[in-house]
Amino acid sequence: MSFDDPIVYPGQPGRSHLHAFFGNTGANASSTASSIANSGNSTCRGGTLNRSAYWVPAMIDTRDGSPVKPQTANFYYKTGYGGVVPSSVQSMPAGLRMIAGDAKNAAPGGKYERMPFGYSCTDGSGNSRSIPNCSVGAELWQTVNFPQCWDGVNLDSPDHKSHMAYPTGGGCPASHPVPLPEITFNIVYMITEANSASHWRLASDNYSTTFPGGYSGHGDWFNGWREEAMDAFVRGCDQAALDCHSHLLGDGRAIH
Repeated sequence: MSFDDPIVYPGQPGRSHLHAFFGNTGANASSTASSIANSGNSTCRGGTLNRSAYWVPAMIDTRDGSPVKPQTANFYYKTGYGGVVPSSVQSMPAGLRMIAGDAKNAAPGGKYERMPFGYSCTDGSGNSRSIPNCSVGAELWQTVNFPQCWDGVNLDSPDHKSHMAYPTGGGCPASHPVPLPEITFNIVYMITEANSASHWRLASDNYSTTFPGGYSGHGDWFNGWREEAMDAFVRGCDQAALDCHSHLLGDGRAIH
C-alpha cells in the first residue's frame, strides 16, 4: 500500500489517497510504461509474465484509521458482456493504462461509467454499490469492471478514461472500435469479526459519514504483460470463447 498513483499523479509521491497495489512490486509514483513492462517482480501468478500494476483505494477501518489487508485478488480478462464478438477481441497494446470508476463519486445513482463496481458477501447477505456488513467467516468481494473498447490510437488520455469506452450492447461504439479483453478486479476481504465491515470505508470516500461507504469505488490498471503471454491468452481463451479461469492459456498451458 502507498499514497502513490502513477496514472493520476505521475512523479508526485504521496499525493494520492492510500491505495492497495497488486501485481508489479516496483509500481510507484515514478512508474512509466517502460518501467512497468520491464522491471519489478510481480505478486501475480506467473510472476514476471505479468508485470501489470493493479490498484484500488485502500479499505479503511474507521475505528482506528488502519487499512484492512485484502485476503487475495483475482483479475479476469473476459470477452465481455456488451455485444462484443469474442473472435474480435484483440490483445492489450503495450503501454495502455486506464481508470474505471470515479474517486469523487459520493452518491449511489448516476451512469454506469461512474459506478462500474459492486460489493457482495459470499454468505449472500449483501450485493450492492455500498460496502455490506458481511457475517463472520464470509468474504467481502469488491468488484470493478473496466471498459473494453479502445479508440485504437491513445494509450492514455487527460482524464485517463476518454481513450476507452464501454460496449453499447451491440459491440464497441464507432468512436472506440477496437475490442480488448474486459478487465474485472475482484478484491477479497475476509470477515473475522462481527459487524467489522459496518465500520469500513474506502480511502477515497471523502463524503459525509451519514452515507454508506464505498460509493467512490474505482480501480487503476497499467499494462505490464509479456506480449507473448497476453497474445496466447487472447487467442486461446477470449477469441475462442473458452472459460480459462484466471490462469489457463487455452492451449494446454497454465500460468504458474
